[in-house]
Amino acid sequence: MKKNQKKAIITQSNYIPWKGYFDAINTVDVFVVYDEMQYTKRDWRNRNKIKTENGLKWLSVPVSVKGKFNQKINETLISDKDWGKKHWQVIKQAYRKAPFFKEYNEFFEKLYLNCAFTRLSEVNLMFIREICQLLGVKTEIIYSKDLNLVGDKTEKLLNVCKDLGVTDYYSGPAAKDYMEVGLFDEQNVEVHWFDYSGYPEYNQQFEGFEHGVTILDLIFNEGVEGAKKKMKSF
Repeated sequence: MKKNQKKAIITQSNYIPWKGYFDAINTVDVFVVYDEMQYTKRDWRNRNKIKTENGLKWLSVPVSVKGKFNQKINETLISDKDWGKKHWQVIKQAYRKAPFFKEYNEFFEKLYLNCAFTRLSEVNLMFIREICQLLGVKTEIIYSKDLNLVGDKTEKLLNVCKDLGVTDYYSGPAAKDYMEVGLFDEQNVEVHWFDYSGYPEYNQQFEGFEHGVTILDLIFNEGVEGAKKKMKSF
């Protein structure tokens, strides 16, 4: 291990993300929430998938987008105050017979029924923080708005790393298309790419296994300790 090694990821908040998202957070020392990026429709920012007896189902947090093409993720407002109750009813119906649903029912029900945030970022971070706590993840969470975001795409990421004294920057493989890794090399920041392949299957309800669903599916089917055994970083 390098002397004074400090690992970080910089990425957008997602709604009840999949297991790979939490593996990424657990791998690093600092998770920088980069919600000053433009909000993108039909993306993971405000929706995710669950498994039901009728197949995969999208759960989408309703947000205001009309005439707001350039709005940032952290500016995006929720358009239906009752969305939490509606989502919880769908989740409860889908997972009521899952092996660990009763154990975690109260924990998630409180989150959904008491969620009164008006901005998408606030909702996403509430769930991310609570699930991290449930999994025992100790990673520090920082908001990009409090850091140095000067330059183009790569320069912004690099400046955040320099501000935080980061030695190792972790990113999803999709960023290979635009990141100028040489700029990181020049500043002695090593870039690592997450490998999301090779996850083992787990005890999942209904026919046809699906990795790309919310981590709630893994928790309700395997419990927290079982979930950790099916992930890579725990």
